[in-house]
Amino acid sequence: MAKRIVEIPKLSPRAKDAHKGLYGKVLVVGGSRGMVGAPALTANAAFRSGAGLVRVATPRSIQLSVAVLTPCATTIPLSEDNNGLISTEAIHDILRALEDNDSLALGCGMGQSIAIQEVMKQLISNCDKPMVIDADGLNNLAAIGGESLQLSANTVLTPHPGEMKSLWKGYFREEMPIEREKQAELMAKRGGAVVAVKGAGTVITDGERTYVNDTGNPGMATGGTGDVLTGIIAALLARKEGEMDALSAAILGVYVHGRAGDLAELVLGETGMMASDLLDFLSETWGNLEETEENGGFMGDEK
Repeated sequence: MAKRIVEIPKLSPRAKDAHKGLYGKVLVVGGSRGMVGAPALTANAAFRSGAGLVRVATPRSIQLSVAVLTPCATTIPLSEDNNGLISTEAIHDILRALEDNDSLALGCGMGQSIAIQEVMKQLISNCDKPMVIDADGLNNLAAIGGESLQLSANTVLTPHPGEMKSLWKGYFREEMPIEREKQAELMAKRGGAVVAVKGAGTVITDGERTYVNDTGNPGMATGGTGDVLTGIIAALLARKEGEMDALSAAILGVYVHGRAGDLAELVLGETGMMASDLLDFLSETWGNLEETEENGGFMGDEK
């Protein structure tokens, strides 16, 4: 049984002479025709979570639309197929961009295809940077199958229950347990990555240590909130000098994501909340954490 983590990690204060290069460069790869907002939410959430620079690599036909939605980010046009999905010709541009970035956010709004699965195989096999895989990235990963692709310990998977079922079929030939903690821990051990199974009481684990989150509310059950979480975690993964390992980044990211949702709920209520509202409350959430010690220390307190 995995050890239970009871405290969340804490960020170190920013240096007085800080510059944007100290806080990481995030590469967001995603988007497709009709799914312009997803990579934009991820990029904006990364900025709201301290990233120094964010770049969005997205199909050429939607590049300008994404750029309008992410005025602080730069964009990279990618080759695409006739359906507006990233094509295999894009892999060289993505790998080249990765060389100058510190973390990768992969999957938001990218759609599913055989070509994208090949792109993902190449990225996972050739990328030594920390990454977070969400949404269609998970669906394509499930289609590839776990037997042919081993993930690294600096990778975070963020499936909702439906995506978890798909991943399970791709990695296991046995029935999935009902308990989410057991699901997450087994997936983390089999896949070699940190897993965050989303929902009320999100479970985050590396297979050996597990944290169950207690922030968030039903108003967050709306399209796009997962894209925001991906950006938060990607920003934490990009921080310099190994300040955040994958498990720490996932725990803190999920906690902050939920806290932002709770602040939004106090002002907006649950019914009228939408994903972009979380962006507006991320700054207050991070500010509150900087001003108090209520989030405890780093990963030292386990039981």
